[in-house]
Amino acid sequence: MKKKEIKDLIVESLKDISLLRLKVYDNTKEAFEMLKQVLQDIVEEYNQEALKLSEDKRLQLTYKERGSNIVSLQVASELLVFNFHSNIFQFNREHEIWNNPYVRISPANAFSGMITIYNFLADSFRYNRLQDLGYMVGRIFVNRQNHFIVEGKRQIGFKQREFGKAELKPECLKLVVERSINYALNFDLLVPPYDDIKIVSVAQMQETEQSVRVRTGKRLGFRFNSDDV
Repeated sequence: MKKKEIKDLIVESLKDISLLRLKVYDNTKEAFEMLKQVLQDIVEEYNQEALKLSEDKRLQLTYKERGSNIVSLQVASELLVFNFHSNIFQFNREHEIWNNPYVRISPANAFSGMITIYNFLADSFRYNRLQDLGYMVGRIFVNRQNHFIVEGKRQIGFKQREFGKAELKPECLKLVVERSINYALNFDLLVPPYDDIKIVSVAQMQETEQSVRVRTGKRLGFRFNSDDV
């Protein structure tokens, strides 16, 4: 291959692929900023309702920015963590998204940015329990045309055949957040297996004031998108 041909290929890639990824990144970043506002609006709305039930502040929702790309929403003992991923992704060839006519017409429509939603126990962060587990509740994909798809638990995800029919708007994100809250509140904490915690060292026990060392999670053997089918 001649030097000029290689240069032409690089320039073509910069024009097509790089511009595409930049557009997807910008859309996903804007979606994340929109999500942050939606979360703050939900906190205000639901806290007004919570005050009607009780003055107990433990019922209050709490929004927190944990970094430029991470925010959280605490609901009672639950913590939902929303993470904007800075990279752009393409779906693997086995993914059912490729059966969507919108993607078949233009494969570039499948390039997407991603926002993940994880569910932790609030105490895991409060007591710095670094070994505790969080579980993915869902993930939001946004493409170059600001169309979106939500993968996740059945009550959270959107039907993939709808991909390409609607742009991402605040009301869509609010529905995703509310579904995620409902799922987290009904995703029960299970007792850890006895054999996992039957032996604890003196050092581990002495360190509990700073960090509880017994790993805690809502489920063991969790499989994404499988426990609610």
